[in-house]
Amino acid sequence: MTKFPRLVSCLLAFCSVFLLRGSNGNDSNSIAVQLNDDVLGLIVLKSDVKDPSSHLSSWNEDDDSPCSWDFVRCNPKTGRVTELSLDGLGLSGRIGKGLEKLEYLKVLSLSGNNFSGDISPEKLALPYDSLEVLNLSRNRLSGRIPASFFDMKSVRVVDLSENSISGPLPETLFGPCFSLHFLSLAGNMLEGPIPQTLFKCLSLNSLNISNNRFSGNPGFVSGFWLLERIRTLDLSKNFFSGSIPQGISGLHYLKEFLVQGNHFSDSLSPDIGLCLHLARIDFSGNQFSGGLPESFWRLNSLTHFSSYNNMLTGEFPQWIGELTNLEYLDLSRNGFTGGLPSSMANLKSLNYLSLSNNKLTGIIPSSLGDLTKLSVINLRGNSFNGSIPESLFNLALEEVDFSENQLSGPIPSGSTSSTRLFESLHFLDLSMNNIQGTIPAEMGLFSSLEYLNLSWNNLKSRVPPEFGMFRNLTVLDLRSSGLFGSIPGDICDSGSLDILQLDGNSLSGPIPDEIGNCSSLYLLSLSHNNISGPIPKSISKINKLKILKMEFNQLSGEIPMELGKLQYLLAVNVSYNRLIGRLPVRGIFQSLDQSSLQGNLGICTPLLKGPCKMNVPKPLVLDPNAYNNQIDGGDHHRQNHSESSPANSKSHGRRMFLSVSAIIAISAATLILFGVIVISLLNISARKRLAFVEEALESMCSSSSRSGTSLAIGKLVLFYSKSSEEIGDPMALLNKASEIGEGVFGTVYKVSLSDHQERTELAIKKLVTSNIIQYPEDFDREVRNLGKAKHPNLVSLKGYYWTPQIQLLVTEYTPNGSLQSKLHERLSSAEPLSWPQRFKILLGTAKGLAYLHHSIRPPIVHYNLKPSNILLDQNLNPKISDFGLARLLTKLDKHVVSNRFQSALGYVAPELACRSLRVNEKCDVYGFGVLILELVTGRRPVEYGEDNVVILSDHARVLLEEGNVLECVDGSMGDYPEDEVLPVLKLALVCTSQVPSSRPSMAEVVQILQVIKTPVPQRMEMF
Repeated sequence: MTKFPRLVSCLLAFCSVFLLRGSNGNDSNSIAVQLNDDVLGLIVLKSDVKDPSSHLSSWNEDDDSPCSWDFVRCNPKTGRVTELSLDGLGLSGRIGKGLEKLEYLKVLSLSGNNFSGDISPEKLALPYDSLEVLNLSRNRLSGRIPASFFDMKSVRVVDLSENSISGPLPETLFGPCFSLHFLSLAGNMLEGPIPQTLFKCLSLNSLNISNNRFSGNPGFVSGFWLLERIRTLDLSKNFFSGSIPQGISGLHYLKEFLVQGNHFSDSLSPDIGLCLHLARIDFSGNQFSGGLPESFWRLNSLTHFSSYNNMLTGEFPQWIGELTNLEYLDLSRNGFTGGLPSSMANLKSLNYLSLSNNKLTGIIPSSLGDLTKLSVINLRGNSFNGSIPESLFNLALEEVDFSENQLSGPIPSGSTSSTRLFESLHFLDLSMNNIQGTIPAEMGLFSSLEYLNLSWNNLKSRVPPEFGMFRNLTVLDLRSSGLFGSIPGDICDSGSLDILQLDGNSLSGPIPDEIGNCSSLYLLSLSHNNISGPIPKSISKINKLKILKMEFNQLSGEIPMELGKLQYLLAVNVSYNRLIGRLPVRGIFQSLDQSSLQGNLGICTPLLKGPCKMNVPKPLVLDPNAYNNQIDGGDHHRQNHSESSPANSKSHGRRMFLSVSAIIAISAATLILFGVIVISLLNISARKRLAFVEEALESMCSSSSRSGTSLAIGKLVLFYSKSSEEIGDPMALLNKASEIGEGVFGTVYKVSLSDHQERTELAIKKLVTSNIIQYPEDFDREVRNLGKAKHPNLVSLKGYYWTPQIQLLVTEYTPNGSLQSKLHERLSSAEPLSWPQRFKILLGTAKGLAYLHHSIRPPIVHYNLKPSNILLDQNLNPKISDFGLARLLTKLDKHVVSNRFQSALGYVAPELACRSLRVNEKCDVYGFGVLILELVTGRRPVEYGEDNVVILSDHARVLLEEGNVLECVDGSMGDYPEDEVLPVLKLALVCTSQVPSSRPSMAEVVQILQVIKTPVPQRMEMF
């Protein structure tokens, strides 16, 4: 009441004037009321809005007209408000009902703010009769779109994109839409089919419904093909399926056709090539098959053509050179064969070219050097041979990726007369080829280079000292490239390196003291070389170092005590060198295990057997004669013996007695060693016989189960039961069971089955994903292979049920549910997990993942590691579920799984979104790192506040750098040992590194966790 005193008076005045108007019909009073309506409506809007920057300070309730206010426009003749534009002002709150007073408002644009609330007519009132342009995009509006929302007879533009609007679209939504030209619902959570009334909006020029959850077959023939005036049609990143039939050629004005990120299949329609105005096509991330239609050569207006990650096959299109206006071409991750045509030189406007992960062969045409506008070229993962064209290195390229081919010849040095490449190139990957020759010194002139990978080649070169001239280089990978010579001291002059990998070469000489200049380094790997000399103390200056690998070299001396000051160091391996002495007393060194230290001359640690050598003065020799004998040899010994006195003879007799004792001891040790070897061989032989018998029995059982004319179709197959149980109606079984969970692959039920007159509780997963393997033999084989994965920390697969209509998987039942329920959905009456329980879950999960990665060939990558997939048995032992289920899908459906896995926000490794990086087991390591943070902090990986978004890994990293990382520890778990929690948190940050190669393997993670839990006792002073 006191906040807007005149607002109240305006309302009273409005009522009184209305009464006067009704009594005498005075027109001047009518105009005054109308002007006050505009002021009143905008002031009501302002009262509901939070304006932290006071953008609306000019809106004064005492003014008689709002036409002079900021962001408001009026009709100069009538003085009525016709346009309100509040884009990007950082406003928040609810829009409310004030705007319905603006009876002549034509343009309303509130884009790029933080408005929230429901968009139902009860909560959001708009002047529907007058509006022509409505832009509410990039806000936080929610709720469902009501059926009456488009009751706007004059509206031409509607943009509701990037909000949180959900639910299906009402079938009658687009009734009166004859004037609608532009519609965008992109970036919401809308679902279900497309209403048929949309296709009555015949004036539509642009339709964007991308980034939603629409599904089903959109019905192109009776739907989208009717919109003859459409110019932009964006259906991308939904769940649409089916094929794209003929008929698109009727859309004569179509310029953009975007359907990427759906489930479309079958071959591409040839009449797409008849849409001559098409400038942008994107078929990426679907399941299209067959070849590219020959008619595409007609698309002379095409500037953007992307069809990566499909199942397209056939010869690489020789007509590609006809698309002379093409600027962007991405056909990667398909099955194209053949070579590249020389006519590609006609693509003078081409800026981006990616043909990676196909089956292309032949040489790389030198004519590509004529593409003067080319900035990115990616031919990774093909079978190109020959040398790299010199002409390519004369272009202003920014990214070059020729890795995983069969290229040979030297590395082009580029023309020194043209500095374009030296100034532009920032990514170069030539790894995993057969490139030979020296590394050109001119590469040091690449002033913008950030990533350089020449690993796994046959260079036979020295490391050029000019590499120190890279001012922006963050990753230098020269592993297994035949390098020799010493490590140049100038390599760290720039100070920008984050990763330096020189493993597997023939480098020699000492590690230069200048290595300490690599102040940004967090991964230093010099293993498997011939490097000698001491470990420099200057490494202690690399404060950000996390991983240090120096195994299998000739390093000598003691490990510098100063290295114990490296507080972020999480993994060290100095095994198989010539190191001696004590370990640093601080940092991770007191927690290293045997595998990181073995194979040295004399490191002093209880973990290693053998002598402990220290750099201290040797004690005095008490028997100078014996000392001389060892130095001078047998002749001198015989001379002393012949000239010995009786006293010396007595002494010699004692020495002979000691020698006989030594001989007896050596003989006894030899016999013991021989006995140990014999017993070990007998044990190995026995184990082999048992393994052979087990394999034979398994083979017999497998053969007997397949010996009929058909497999057990329609029967419940249990792997360790002699018979198959026939199920009349599997749905009846599941209906009687209780549903206990739902995941990416289907719904999980708890059931009780009888086995030898005993009832056994099991879990049954009903697979709902389409495109499950269609042949029972293939399904049986894949499921049995998964059933062989036996580990205490994996959910055991017990059997299956298969018919063409329904597929079930039978697994063990875990009574304690998932880690998700224990961590984030815990009842207030339930006890929180203690630190020992959390560590037990972490270690068990790590062991299970290590088994999948290292004990199974080919390795199984989980891709979707998160608390809901970590189940707990009665003793809270973790068991990983849903591993390997992607193998039950046909090849064409694996992209679907990848997309669904990416819904696990916060757990997804960055390389899954970066197609230039190869995805492997390291993405599971990333997810495990996030899981560590979630268990230690009790928080979710991504949390949304009112004004910000908290990424857990970034938050923990900042706290660690500030020295306050223990502030994020979950207080509900009670007391905890800081000497365990702190290194576990550091391990999590290493696992969540943005660079996959800098993450440890799961085997290394298990070792680190075991060391953290069982720290090595304090070292005893040897002297």
